[in-house]
Amino acid sequence: MCSLSAQAAGTVRSDASMAAGGRLTVKMVAKNAVRVQYTNSEAVPKSIAEGLDELPDWLYVKHDEVKKSDVKVSIGADGQSLRVLDKRGNTVFTALRHQLHDGTATLSFASPADECLFGLGQFQDGFSNVRGLSRRLTQVNTQISLPMLISSKGYGILWNNYGLTDFNPCNRSVSLVKRSGAGESEVVNVTSTTGGRREVRERHIFEATLDIAEAGDYALLLDVGQKMARRHNLVIDGQTVINMQNLWLPPTASQIVHLEAGRHTLTAELTRDDRPVLYYDRVKDETTFRSPVAKAVDYTVFVGTPDEIIAAYRELTGPCPLMPDWALGYIHCRERFHSSQEILETANRFQQEKLPVSMLVQDWQWWGKYGWNAMRFDEDRYPDPKLLTDSLHKMGIKLMLSVWSKIDKNSEVGREMLAADYYIPGTDWIDFFNPAAAAAYWRNFNQRLVPLGIDAWWQDATEPENDDLAGRRVNAGRWSGELVRNVYPLLVNKTVYEGLVAAGREPMILTRSGFPGIQRYGSALWSGDVGNDWETFRRQIVAGLGVQAAGVPWWTYDAGGFFRPGNQYNDAAYIERMLRWIETSVFLPLMRVHGYMSNTEPWNYGAEAQQIIAGCLRERENLRPYIEKCAERIAKEGYTLMRPLVFDFADDPEALRQSYEYMFGPSLLVSPITEPGVTEWKTYLPRCKGGWDDYYTGRHYEGGQTVTTAVDKSRIPVFVRHSARKELKTK
Repeated sequence: MCSLSAQAAGTVRSDASMAAGGRLTVKMVAKNAVRVQYTNSEAVPKSIAEGLDELPDWLYVKHDEVKKSDVKVSIGADGQSLRVLDKRGNTVFTALRHQLHDGTATLSFASPADECLFGLGQFQDGFSNVRGLSRRLTQVNTQISLPMLISSKGYGILWNNYGLTDFNPCNRSVSLVKRSGAGESEVVNVTSTTGGRREVRERHIFEATLDIAEAGDYALLLDVGQKMARRHNLVIDGQTVINMQNLWLPPTASQIVHLEAGRHTLTAELTRDDRPVLYYDRVKDETTFRSPVAKAVDYTVFVGTPDEIIAAYRELTGPCPLMPDWALGYIHCRERFHSSQEILETANRFQQEKLPVSMLVQDWQWWGKYGWNAMRFDEDRYPDPKLLTDSLHKMGIKLMLSVWSKIDKNSEVGREMLAADYYIPGTDWIDFFNPAAAAAYWRNFNQRLVPLGIDAWWQDATEPENDDLAGRRVNAGRWSGELVRNVYPLLVNKTVYEGLVAAGREPMILTRSGFPGIQRYGSALWSGDVGNDWETFRRQIVAGLGVQAAGVPWWTYDAGGFFRPGNQYNDAAYIERMLRWIETSVFLPLMRVHGYMSNTEPWNYGAEAQQIIAGCLRERENLRPYIEKCAERIAKEGYTLMRPLVFDFADDPEALRQSYEYMFGPSLLVSPITEPGVTEWKTYLPRCKGGWDDYYTGRHYEGGQTVTTAVDKSRIPVFVRHSARKELKTK
């Protein structure tokens, strides 16, 4: 066995690994972090190798090896296994296999049954603990892939690959066949890269059988076979195991089920053009990352508490700049304001109603007759954008503007970009992998928009939408889109952030997708164009916690859901859901309301709803000093504001089982209400020295128990650590 400590950092070559043509390189990169790379002499296929050596290290900002570390590494005699030990000599991470074949890099590491794993970014499968789960990490609307995990066992792992990554890939599959005959039809309103439109969709039944040789827990990955899905549905032996519907969904859905040995009947109700395949495998006591486009198995292991892990992760991938304090209040958005007059009328109404608001948001299509994202306001509706922003500023209100990475090729900016060959081929998306294209984008942005006094920038659809990198080449043909499939949003945000800093502006960016390191560009993520039902609401909370555990601190959702019912203003059932979305958003890193084809202002939903929303907005204002202190810690310490319970209660097994509860900063435990019609709600209070006080009533509870509290329409249960009670204003 070969060992590596801080005093012997560098390259480790075991005889066994070299005999097999493999080489492990281990580098101490932080006090509590080690980067591992496994390479071999096998030739990488030309289709994969082309451009690999030219790729910049976009992920890391710090590369230097450290001379002193608390981490130790031991390499097994087989040259494959590797153990990472903490400063007490305890093994916290065990790599079982490193494999590189035909450009496919695979890492498998030990994951015992009592381990919990959190992170990977924002997914719509509803899983908080992803141990054993199978996921396909791609960037699409409502899904943000961040290949970073935190373990309840005291380590974190960052997978260093820019392309598609399979997490716990399943090695077996079965195709589902569409039942003959016509399906049921429905007409829906959707958003698209060409604007709003109506679509006719047919629902069909797909069928298959599944033979299981051995009973056990099985990971399932349902792939509908399209770039975006409209429905996820799977029924096994008459029992529904996957069921979610929205106007936009990722192409894959994940689940873990127990299956007995024998034959099982599968059915799925999906859309007409789907080509569903179910991938499946038995859950093992190991976790695997696999990327089909790589020249090395490359990953970084962090050791310590979750806060220590995230702090080291941000040390290596970039610290998060301080979020402007004006972004921490209420952000009001709707799809969409149609003119300067509408924006100013709304701002005045907020002030007349004495409702706190920090920022108003102009969503898409403000460019009007000039073409998509022409970087020019249509003066028919926005005669003087600078006067608009100046008028809002006099009211103490900021303005955010939606700006895309997609530009109409017939617009003035688009013609310039097209002439210079700055588009991703066959798309309307700017090729930010080409430095000249990124510079031209920023030059137009800076000349046309920055002088207008706009405060914040909404970089929408930065995946890019529809997975448009797949099968294409970028950077003047130098690289395959497959090589860089997941990193596009990082480069879009890099371009805008660095441009704003150089222009002397305080950056605040909201973006729909991300990648590890995006926090260094001050970017906040949100969960995309989601529905409004209870199940969707539950999944957004879990999705946000996955983003936090992956190291990105600023996140939010469209409170009330993006897609809303046509009768939203008087539908009591919807208004109840909307209020729970908004009440929870008080305790998110950013508080923001949005909705498609919706006037989302509180006064449109009736007097009772307006009163409740007013209370939420005021509560957010009450919390501003607390949130601002947390924001300072995010910038200075690598802190996390929206905290999965593993961050503070890793030694409490019951706390780790809670999917929807989370800590908001160091003192507040948030317990969202995720069901309709409730008058009381159960909350698990983690083991905590001094116990907990009800945030609203002050009633004291001991930790380590589940309590039931009375609730009404106006608020959700929130508890404050008893030791921090004096620091917070409790009612």
